[in-house]
Amino acid sequence: MQVQIDRAARIYVAGHAGLVGSAVVRRLQQAGFTNLLTATRRQLDLRDQGEVSHWFKSNRPEYVYLVAGTVGGILANSTRPAEFIYDNMMIHGTVVHAAHQYGTRKLLYLGSSCIYPRAATQPITEEQLLTGPLEPTNEWYAIAKIAGIKLCQAYRRQYGSDFISAMPTNLYGPNDNFDLTSSHVLPALVRKFHDAKLAGAKSVEIWGTGSPMREFLHVDDLADACVFLMENYSDDSHINVGSGIDQTIRELAETVRDIVYPAAELHFDTSKPDGTPRKVLDVTRLRDLGWTSKIELGDGIRSTYQWFLENELETADLTEDAKAQVS
Repeated sequence: MQVQIDRAARIYVAGHAGLVGSAVVRRLQQAGFTNLLTATRRQLDLRDQGEVSHWFKSNRPEYVYLVAGTVGGILANSTRPAEFIYDNMMIHGTVVHAAHQYGTRKLLYLGSSCIYPRAATQPITEEQLLTGPLEPTNEWYAIAKIAGIKLCQAYRRQYGSDFISAMPTNLYGPNDNFDLTSSHVLPALVRKFHDAKLAGAKSVEIWGTGSPMREFLHVDDLADACVFLMENYSDDSHINVGSGIDQTIRELAETVRDIVYPAAELHFDTSKPDGTPRKVLDVTRLRDLGWTSKIELGDGIRSTYQWFLENELETADLTEDAKAQVS
């Protein structure tokens, strides 16, 4: 199903200040959309149904990109499980319900590849959702994201709402979170190697054994996929978004090192958890629709590091909006 969205349509990007939201805003602007709606966390608490319903009643968005949420890496997930499950379930619930209440024509909900079982067959197809136990290091976040998928399906089935879900792989890029206490692996590696370069350190510590395999997608590619899906996809099932290419954490660390601080040696702290042994998405369905990723990993890391250098002061003192990014 292909739909040409009017470039003057009212489009709300929930989570516009985060990694994904800012990329979606950039992509929509590039595509010529002129009526983009946003609200900061201070202006609108997405966990509060009353506030969200009032905002939707006042602004009447026709299309919604629901890319807001509380995210982080293994450390953040393990130390803040209540925040991760509560914040995300409430955000999904309030926005989806308000979109239904006030006549949103279409909503795209963005989840995460962590929804799949720890022992899922690789590459992971959409059909493997709820077929086995989750990865314990991020199960709180995963459960919230699964609930978001089911929420969209429920409103679609009961009310006929055109609410769709997309599940991206691991993301990185401009406006990422480089705080070592809450970031994901790729921005954490960029920050670690940068700090080591400034300190003249001989080695950089990497969590785990380096053997787990991960797939990464530049956030600008994801934003492009989101805009594509809004106009080209309408189905009850969620759809995977990724590059379909993975590498070991050791290989990733070596790539970041070569770009940021080639003199550094790698030291693997095997007392730290590895997480899921391998995670790469099967993106056949998305490719069959006509979309594929374009940004090579090395090129993406270089441009991300350049962004980090140009915005170093901001990344050292992250705002609350930036901390509440989307995975």
